[in-house]
Amino acid sequence: MQAIEISNLEFSYPDKKVLKKLEVSFFENKFSVLLGINGGGKSTLFKIIAGLLNNYSGNISLFGKDHKTLTYKDRAPLIGFLPQFNQSVFSFTVEDVLLTGRTAFSGFSIKTSDREMVEEIMKDLSITHLRDKTINLLSGGEQQIVMIGRLLMQKPKILLLDEPTNHLDVYYQHYLMEKLKKYSKEGFTVISIMHNPTLAFQYADCFYYLHDGHVHTAADPCIPDIDLLEAVYNMSFVQVEKNGKTFILPFGEQV
Repeated sequence: MQAIEISNLEFSYPDKKVLKKLEVSFFENKFSVLLGINGGGKSTLFKIIAGLLNNYSGNISLFGKDHKTLTYKDRAPLIGFLPQFNQSVFSFTVEDVLLTGRTAFSGFSIKTSDREMVEEIMKDLSITHLRDKTINLLSGGEQQIVMIGRLLMQKPKILLLDEPTNHLDVYYQHYLMEKLKKYSKEGFTVISIMHNPTLAFQYADCFYYLHDGHVHTAADPCIPDIDLLEAVYNMSFVQVEKNGKTFILPFGEQV
């Protein structure tokens, strides 16, 4: 089943048309990655799916439901969106930040079940020791993991992540990718924008390439396509075999 189906999608900013009759479908319960250059429209596409940009034309459905008919409350259990930049201006503790993920469901009345969910998520993400720490005093990697936890508190069907590994060190990049892979096997549909194809191809299930306002896929979206990758980034890539695994690395030459 398709978690998200998009057809004939168009969107323009005052000075630029970004998405052009875009067609794409994302599989349910898979870890999918959208690759493309900066300024190509990836974040715009995610904001539209998340309901933050409404002045688009075309059709979007989430698990068969018309995107335009969904209210905020309808959308909360369907999509959890992590934008590219998160900066807390409040001195919330990690526990408080996680609890805000239940606002759409519990309002400001915290339930026992909400606190039990916090315990489960902190344990799963190995952040129990951060419970009483202030969010804006944590490292970038720790903050990102906490914000993933906040999304999980929504229990959405879809995790929509805009560059979740951005600004993370090597440890946290792989830690997070392993978690996202795990969640896709536990009933979540994970869709992420990434700029690191090497990391994406190690962990993700399906691959999409945004270029010139269109999303391109291979005949089988779950097989990495170097030709599409080179066309999108205008540079060469090479396959490297190591310990029975295939890694795709940038070669550095323009194509």
